[in-house]
Amino acid sequence: MYLKKANGPRTVTLSNGTILSQADLPPPNTYRWVASRKAVVVEAVMHHLISKQEALERYDLSEEELDAWIAAAARHGREALKATAVQRFRQSQGSNTIQG
Repeated sequence: MYLKKANGPRTVTLSNGTILSQADLPPPNTYRWVASRKAVVVEAVMHHLISKQEALERYDLSEEELDAWIAAAARHGREALKATAVQRFRQSQGSNTIQG
């Protein structure tokens, strides 16, 4: 079996005790981003399994898109990464603004 040389770690342990590995990452040709795939990429970047730049290039994401995923997951958890939840979480964010 051939193991590709990785720049960073091959596995990381998440805060809940589970292990995330390079093999758990979605394939580079992913075009349908369900919440579970977004969450894996966010966890991989946050725990330094892959760099942010590597994620942007590998998945052809914009920096704004990846930053939005990271921010949503940090603020509201994995549920915020669901496409059906976008409006609900955006509305809760906007309710903190001052009306004038």
